[in-house]
Amino acid sequence: MQMLPGKQRWLSFIGSAAEEPRVLCIVQDTTNAKTVNERLTLNLPASTTVNKLYEDVAHKAGYVNGTFCLAWANTGNMAPLDQASEMSLVLSGFEAGKRNFLQLTDKDGEQPQIASDESGTADSSGLEDSSQDRFIGPLPRDGTVGCSSDYSSPSYSYSSILNKSDTGYVGLVNQAMTCYLNSLLQTLFMTPEFRNALYNWEFEESEEDPVNSIPYQLQRLFVLLQTSKKRAIETTDVTRSFGWDSSEAWQQHDVQELCRVMFDALEQKWKQTEQADLINQLYQGKLKDYVRCLECGYESWRIDTYLDIPLVIRPFGASQAFGSVEEALQAFIQPETLDGPNQYFCERCKKKCDARKGLRFLHFPYLLTLQLKRFDFDYTTMHRIKLNDRMTFPEELDMSPFIDVEDEKSPQTESCTDSGAENEGSCHSDQMSNDFSTDDAVDEGICLDNTSSTERVLKPKSSLTFELFSVMVHSGSAAGGHYYACIKSFSDSQWYSFNDQHVSKITQDDIRKTYGGSSGSRGYYSSAFARCTLCVFAEFLEVEDFPEHIKRLMQREKESEEQEKRQREIERNTCKIKLFCMHPVKMMMVENKLEVHKDKTLGEATEMAYKLMDLEGVVPLDCCRLVKYDEFHEYLERSYEGEEDMPMGLLLGGVKSSYMFDLLLEIRRPDQVFQPYKPGEVMVKVHVVDLKSESIAAPVSVRAYLNQTITEFKQLIAQATGLCAETMRVVLERCYNDLRLLYVPNKTLKAEGFFRSNKVFVESSDSTDHQAVFTDSVLWKLLDRHGNTIRLFVSLPEQSPGSLANRTSCPKANADSEDSLEGAEGSRKSVEAILEESTEKLKNLSLQQQQQQQQQSSSTSDSQKSSEHSDFEHIESPAQEPDAASQSSQMENCTRAASDTENQFPSEERSDSDANNDRSTSSVDSDILSSSHSSDTLCNADSGPLPLANGLDSHSITSSRRSKAHEGKKETWDTAEEDSGTDSEYDENGKRKADSQYLYFKAEPYSQEDGSGEGQKCLLVHVDKRITLAAFKQNLEPFVGVPSTQFKVFRVYANNQEFESVRLNETLSSFSDDNKITIRLGRALKKGEYRVKVYQLLVNDPEPCKFLLDTVFAKGMTVRQSKEELLPQLKDQCKLDLSIDRFRLRKKTWKNPGTVFLDYHVYEEDINISSNWEVFLEVLEESERMKSMSQLAVLTRRWCPAQMKLEAFREVVLESSSVEELKEKLSELSGIPLENLEFAKGRGTFPCDISVLEIHQDLDWNPKVSTLNVWPLYICDDGAVIFYRDSTEELMELSEEERNELMKKESSRLLKTGHRVSYSPRKEKALKIYLDGGPTKDPGQD
Repeated sequence: MQMLPGKQRWLSFIGSAAEEPRVLCIVQDTTNAKTVNERLTLNLPASTTVNKLYEDVAHKAGYVNGTFCLAWANTGNMAPLDQASEMSLVLSGFEAGKRNFLQLTDKDGEQPQIASDESGTADSSGLEDSSQDRFIGPLPRDGTVGCSSDYSSPSYSYSSILNKSDTGYVGLVNQAMTCYLNSLLQTLFMTPEFRNALYNWEFEESEEDPVNSIPYQLQRLFVLLQTSKKRAIETTDVTRSFGWDSSEAWQQHDVQELCRVMFDALEQKWKQTEQADLINQLYQGKLKDYVRCLECGYESWRIDTYLDIPLVIRPFGASQAFGSVEEALQAFIQPETLDGPNQYFCERCKKKCDARKGLRFLHFPYLLTLQLKRFDFDYTTMHRIKLNDRMTFPEELDMSPFIDVEDEKSPQTESCTDSGAENEGSCHSDQMSNDFSTDDAVDEGICLDNTSSTERVLKPKSSLTFELFSVMVHSGSAAGGHYYACIKSFSDSQWYSFNDQHVSKITQDDIRKTYGGSSGSRGYYSSAFARCTLCVFAEFLEVEDFPEHIKRLMQREKESEEQEKRQREIERNTCKIKLFCMHPVKMMMVENKLEVHKDKTLGEATEMAYKLMDLEGVVPLDCCRLVKYDEFHEYLERSYEGEEDMPMGLLLGGVKSSYMFDLLLEIRRPDQVFQPYKPGEVMVKVHVVDLKSESIAAPVSVRAYLNQTITEFKQLIAQATGLCAETMRVVLERCYNDLRLLYVPNKTLKAEGFFRSNKVFVESSDSTDHQAVFTDSVLWKLLDRHGNTIRLFVSLPEQSPGSLANRTSCPKANADSEDSLEGAEGSRKSVEAILEESTEKLKNLSLQQQQQQQQQSSSTSDSQKSSEHSDFEHIESPAQEPDAASQSSQMENCTRAASDTENQFPSEERSDSDANNDRSTSSVDSDILSSSHSSDTLCNADSGPLPLANGLDSHSITSSRRSKAHEGKKETWDTAEEDSGTDSEYDENGKRKADSQYLYFKAEPYSQEDGSGEGQKCLLVHVDKRITLAAFKQNLEPFVGVPSTQFKVFRVYANNQEFESVRLNETLSSFSDDNKITIRLGRALKKGEYRVKVYQLLVNDPEPCKFLLDTVFAKGMTVRQSKEELLPQLKDQCKLDLSIDRFRLRKKTWKNPGTVFLDYHVYEEDINISSNWEVFLEVLEESERMKSMSQLAVLTRRWCPAQMKLEAFREVVLESSSVEELKEKLSELSGIPLENLEFAKGRGTFPCDISVLEIHQDLDWNPKVSTLNVWPLYICDDGAVIFYRDSTEELMELSEEERNELMKKESSRLLKTGHRVSYSPRKEKALKIYLDGGPTKDPGQD
């Protein structure tokens, strides 16, 4: 090669450069606040001089050389390095192999001049040609220097498609696994006959959508391949015309299959056009399939057509492969003898005779395609394999030895059958894609271009010599690999490798390496298979000879490419950065992306951001400015005063893929002035606290320096808030549970723990509270309460509290009385009226309950005290104040939770209960809740966060903060699963165990419109999250209208899933702001009770699991007792009238039925019960046969192969785990003789559905075990599914139509039951091209 010496010198130079010691220089640019945090890294040879260092830094930083200085960093010597010095870096004090830190500083007090570079900053890889002995950046890899050169890496890079290859040919981008498509397209493009014919076809836009037109998209692609200036172009438009989606790009197919399918599609599209018979004219040949009787010589034959010739590499059963294409062709036409059982019935002899069967070539196509069948199937391993045997092919192939001369001369219109592709798929099978050389004209002996036939001299028709034109190479295994094409150019007779986006020249030696075998020196080709097309040379249409419609198409594509290039240039120079703005109308922080050209000024960028945020007509433009912003810390880093005319590229530090900061569009009022933000300042959100009104104001933004003292900081706050600095107390919230009083005057903000963004609370008054210890002061208590207060949305029941209070006193009332009460209630009352009425009735009800408890209690003094002083005295309910309506029925409880409420909450520790559907209610109080558990929806809060003065969003101070004095904590345990949350230091009434504590509670009505136009009755509650659930329920009593023991609290999660909160001694610490709570009426669980969901088991129904009701089981209750309590509930709610001996309860594990519960079993002793518990109820046809835990109940189902159906489930009760007993019971049940009975365990979840097309072969029939509780059965519990059959019964024979019909029915059945259809698995997706623009999915298919 001519380039080899130069390449050797280049590689040799790289080797010598890598051996020289290198100096790593890290330069900090201190001339600009924007670049002070950035570092320039240079990796230079140790022999580099200081003045060359200056040149490289200038190039790297984008400055004019000589306008800046370099000095040592981290040393006392600030003298700059001598720019004119010719000393090497090592002699100048630099250390090789170590990091050398430098600072780039101003020269003579003036900032460096920006170099007139296109991008504003120099590329780190761009160096002058004269500096090839040095490079900037990391050490080179793979023997390449840092400067960019022609793309040579096999990995794809977008930059590789920008410039055309030196070969003059354009590559194709691999979408994912479309190398097979790229190889075929390149081969067809390099075929003059096919390309010219495609150009002569004209697309009619009025007849078809160009997006779905395959010929038009191929035409566009070929025009781009011929005229584009890119290195590679995309094929997405072509695949889109195939009807493919993005998933097809990840499916690799055989290139021969693609060629066949695409040729079929083109033939369909080209019907009734001049190109209708193009494929057949170029690629179709004919052969004779004959059988000749060896006794009388009679021959029966037919004519078949083919588009390619499939050649076997290794005959079946042979260990030696054919050595060449010629040998494989000879074997292809070698006849076989039909003798013995394979004798042929001769019509002339009227008997079976020995015969000879074979193929003869009658006619070869203009373009001959040979397919080497390198993919085979290994019957030993039952896997697909690839044959890598060596098979040679010549550069010129003479096909005359393989043609039947007599048949060629004889007329082809005898009594033969032209079966075509339909009858002989083996010969018409897929054409090889890469081996095609096609002419745009027709058959041999005719003119193949648009000029006179006398202008070209073709080979005579009798010539059967073909020249190699294209080779398709597959590298890899049978499981997958990579395709590329080796194609010979007609213009210069040069071979080229078309490997996706890379096109390169290759030699005959490279072609020979595609033979396969182990002789190739390059491993990439050693496993290749070759397919060759042999053709005569033709001429391509030049651009000036294009048809007019192709010229118009070329012009459109050229303009589109130029537009894409301009757009790409704009993108390369566009800064893209996050933009935030506190919208004055939406009152929320709005996020967007600002895309601005690097040459646009700050003023122009501000106007763009102003329009992007839709502020036109809302605020004036001069009231807006862009500032540097840290969204994570909500920190305003700096403003840009006086830099309105500076380009954004310089302001942002260049065009980058991502930035370490954001921009905020800040808005001021017309009467305000923008505050300057300087680098190094910290932002402080100041909340003013008013002790008299116990309120905390919205934050005011103040900026300070970390080196300021507390005294100076107070003066700064005084100026911003107007408070007195002398009496000011400043409290810093350092983290969510830490309040720190700043009382040391001379201490700096940095020493106090200030950071970029901070939050402080200030109070300045004449009260004596500042004299108290901070943790005992009113200020601390107010901040502590504020930090622990959360906002909750509570959805109240829909019923009138008054009627419900009456119902609660007699929960066993019948349904008729309930209906009458509901009818008497009339129209709904207002929320305020309900609250007033419910409070009065609740107080009366509470007094009645307390009086009853007094009579039953032996201790009179405590009970009298309890009856005289109710906890409701401490609740400022609307009914207790004359002006309750004017106060919006607000309720506030800031009193000590010190009242004795033990009688109201009698030891109600309970387990969690799943309540994630709207039917979840207690069956014990179902008569109360018959109309209360419809689909409840919770209201949403539309009150947003408070806006700050500078336009930022405030951070809610509702985080978890523990109060002081954590002593006295007591662990409590429940009988079931623990609720999410933490045990508290408060008792069930909200009273602190160690000492008294103020617990805040405030509620106000809140209504949200539902779909019916009526407002859902809700409460907006502000509550201290350290309150217990018991105290929280107590505070809700006046609003619900019933005692806390008669309603339940459900926490609403995502997707409206609800879970009941039941542990009364736990706090609300697991709740957070804006959580939703639903209140449902019904008796709350007592200690030792569990809420249980009951499902009916219907083993022979399509839906075997049906929800019935919710009920309550108690610890110590027997199964029979629970069944007795279920009977009336089943009758009332489910209309099931059962006797206690005709149904059973059994374990439910998801959908699987399990252990049968016997009547004498006791919950918690014999049966483990927990929260979220579910059981099956199974109706029995006869009395219970399960009497002992030693018995085993299995569900059996007979498979009838002769009828292709499964019978219904039938239960078999076994006395032991013996296989012999199981067979005996099945034989007795079905009448199958014991020796013919076979069984298998079902797979998956109940009912273990399986397709009738699979069950006969796929299950493990008749396992060789003696007991059921061993492998592979493992049947140790009730509920296992057993299939059984008669081994002498033959499987029904199905026709293809019957099988397909049954397959559809089974697919539909199994999809309805939720089981996956696993029969007829397709591991490889079939390749299809859709002529109507896309596939139509069968809704019945998976």
